[in-house]
Amino acid sequence: MAPEDSEFVIVGAGLLGLATAAALTRRGRQVTVLEQATAGHPGAGSKGSCRIFRLGYPDPPYVALARQARDFWAELEQAQRIQLLTPVPQLTFGTELGQVHQAMRAAGARCELLPAAEAGRWFPAVRVPGPVLHEPESSVINASAALGSLAGALPDVRENNKVTAIQDDGRRVTVGTGDERLGCRAVIVTAGPWTARLLGTAGIGLPAAASQEQAGYLDLPGAVLPAPAARPDLPILIEHGGGHAFYGLPVPGAPLYKTGLHHGGPATDPDQQDQEPDPDLAGKLAGFVRRHLPGLPADPVCYERCVYDNTPDEDFVIGRIGNVVIGSGTSGHGFKFGPLLGDWLAALATGEPPALATQHAQLARRFSPRRFTG
Repeated sequence: MAPEDSEFVIVGAGLLGLATAAALTRRGRQVTVLEQATAGHPGAGSKGSCRIFRLGYPDPPYVALARQARDFWAELEQAQRIQLLTPVPQLTFGTELGQVHQAMRAAGARCELLPAAEAGRWFPAVRVPGPVLHEPESSVINASAALGSLAGALPDVRENNKVTAIQDDGRRVTVGTGDERLGCRAVIVTAGPWTARLLGTAGIGLPAAASQEQAGYLDLPGAVLPAPAARPDLPILIEHGGGHAFYGLPVPGAPLYKTGLHHGGPATDPDQQDQEPDPDLAGKLAGFVRRHLPGLPADPVCYERCVYDNTPDEDFVIGRIGNVVIGSGTSGHGFKFGPLLGDWLAALATGEPPALATQHAQLARRFSPRRFTG
């Protein structure tokens, strides 16, 4: 192996890429991570303060996958000696309430339906028009700390190193970064909305569409209402409706509450992202706050734009074609699965028996990149 070569190369230092690198490193494998900018850079899909960890999906296989993902987060916390998940209860309501309830019960996940009046007694800051699904095992993920701890523990993360081409000759892969070439046994592409373009240079077609979403951060001092003993002042909220979902969650270690609209933003070119606030999305977020959090200021102290890497069916892409391993298409709901998917991708790269794919056979078929090629 030439001095510049690596056993495995990972393209993209978002959560998925870093978690895969950590899983390979635990296996004693040599891995190089190439990142076009920096981990958590302004245009990255993994940037930002926090994410929701939830079990509540309208699909039992996803509920089961999320339950197992919690164990991977616990292992990461133990290895890094850092708390990354803060337990916060969650209220789900809106058009998918019944489906989420049924799926969680089918998967054996804890949950309970609460009438609006009871939800108001438990969480005085919240106003809901009807019943809600209370999920007691949700958490807030400290996203920035997760990225930082993973990146800091890896021996070879090369930032500001943009990959321009991938070639797989059937024996090994050549990864091109400008005028340089890096040979490897297999490449793992976890480049978010840039993944499809890179795969195209290797002759692999993958449908993908990027969208520019928006979140807002509300200032809490003086606005938090009293809550029952041993409960947070504000829970995680998810309101389904109209093909999208509003969400809210407290920010770990800060007097802020994050609100956002899932799959409500416009299509974008990942290389031409607009980081300025979108007035239409801002108005929709303010409406969500006025409806359901009337004691909080509707106008955020700041906004955050976030790029999504979307598949047509919103299922992830996890699989291997030749010597190219693909981890993409997280469609705005993949962060909670990061350490689990990283281990899955590492197993695909090394050719190990795919334990996770066997345990979650239905999702493994749904995640396969070959579903788009027939």
